[in-house]
Amino acid sequence: METSVFFGTAWSLLPPIVAIILAFITKEVYSSLFAGIFVGALLCGNFHPWTTFELIFSTMAENIDMNIVFFLVMLGMIVVLMEMSGGSAAYGRWASAWIKNKPMAMLATSLLGVLIFVDDYFNCLTVGSVMRPITDRYKVSRAKLAYLIDATAAPICIIAPISSWAAAVNSYVPEGAGINGFQMFIRTIPYNLYALLTIFMLIFISAMNFDFGLMGVHEKNAKKGDLFTDHEGEFDSGEKLYVNERGKVYDLLLPIIVLIVSAVGAMIYTGFKAGGVNIQDAFANCDSSLSLVFSTFVTIIFTLILYIPRKILTFKQYMDSFIGGFRLMLRAIAVLTFAWTLKGVTNALGVTDFVSDLVSGNSAAAALVPVIMFAIAIFISFSTGTSWGTFAILVPIAVAIFSGEGDLNMMILAVSAVLAGSVCGDHLSPISDTTIMSSAGAQCYHMNHVSTQMQYAIVPIVCSVIGYLIAGAVRNWFVPLAASILLETGTLMFIRKRILDKGTNSR
Repeated sequence: METSVFFGTAWSLLPPIVAIILAFITKEVYSSLFAGIFVGALLCGNFHPWTTFELIFSTMAENIDMNIVFFLVMLGMIVVLMEMSGGSAAYGRWASAWIKNKPMAMLATSLLGVLIFVDDYFNCLTVGSVMRPITDRYKVSRAKLAYLIDATAAPICIIAPISSWAAAVNSYVPEGAGINGFQMFIRTIPYNLYALLTIFMLIFISAMNFDFGLMGVHEKNAKKGDLFTDHEGEFDSGEKLYVNERGKVYDLLLPIIVLIVSAVGAMIYTGFKAGGVNIQDAFANCDSSLSLVFSTFVTIIFTLILYIPRKILTFKQYMDSFIGGFRLMLRAIAVLTFAWTLKGVTNALGVTDFVSDLVSGNSAAAALVPVIMFAIAIFISFSTGTSWGTFAILVPIAVAIFSGEGDLNMMILAVSAVLAGSVCGDHLSPISDTTIMSSAGAQCYHMNHVSTQMQYAIVPIVCSVIGYLIAGAVRNWFVPLAASILLETGTLMFIRKRILDKGTNSR
């Protein structure tokens, strides 16, 4: 196929921009993603009709990650099995003895998200399936649950040394940087302002039990009994799921423990098999998606041994859970398939070459580089829907800017800003895998989650920008982090006071 005349130009950004704009206008994600794919295929095929048609389906076939699809289906099966066994209901009854109110339910959800730090996909779906019954009981809207899940997925993974995200960052730090990838990652953690501020904001608004903007509307609806804000029917399969009333808490907890242990073990194994010489190298070289497939398969076998001999489920009910799991994840798989295809046509248009040339051709005062890299990373991650792709583009550039000068502290600060901006753009983007998974885990209408999270992200974004300006001047982590947290605390307190004053005046 002849090279597109649009390759490596600004036109390579048009497909994701079309998809994102349409998603916000129409509030419908499938047609918006397909429109972006179609525009990208037209550009790739130089507007030749047959080539455009061929490109759409060939790109879709090439970019679907079947490991993730298998993982989603099997994880959906595990979720259904835990619910049918009565484990989820038993856990809800047990948790109700400890969780007495809405703030505690939200904080418990956040804590579980923090504990499941190995992988963001795993985090999103597991936290959602476990905590939905509890947050529903205390009338937490599904939009708020999706935010709680998303805010403890990527932001936790990007500051956890043992995670698939840490492994990705390790692999993108080039040789000759003066520091290895794992050491670089560890030193970026206190500078990763957006991730840290997002987690802090999550804890603050959960403990203080207040919401603002569109999220406030969803929470008001939830108090009236409408957890979905008019989208409940999308998650109603019309079938009554069998639930065993003899289920125990360990029918939920043991499969989750097996899932976590086997996932970590598989990551370490695949990492050593790929040439790792220690635990850090193993995580840096692991095959995370294959490890997740393995862990879900092991857990499915474990649930067979756990449930069938005790007659918690019949073998037929056990096998029916496969269809139930597939049905549960069908929407997420469909959106991911379109999102992967959109990324494929965008990459085929040379978006990486365009952005790399654009960024590397611009220079700025060293103190301003972190905030500039933060802004560029947000734009790329938002437009493409991928944090890891943004890492691949910008981390080597951030390293190259300062490796020649021998300024290791500024290099680490610049890389931190890239990681923070990538997670931020990932949070904002409706075509991001993690955003889609958070909606799926919470069983929340996708655009409800996108619109509410986008408003909430503004606070840590502004505080991060100010923090990176300070960091570029003082060149240590404590002062910008402390200043950013104080600024965010003051901002949230001001918003809360305005909400309380408005409520008082309305009465």
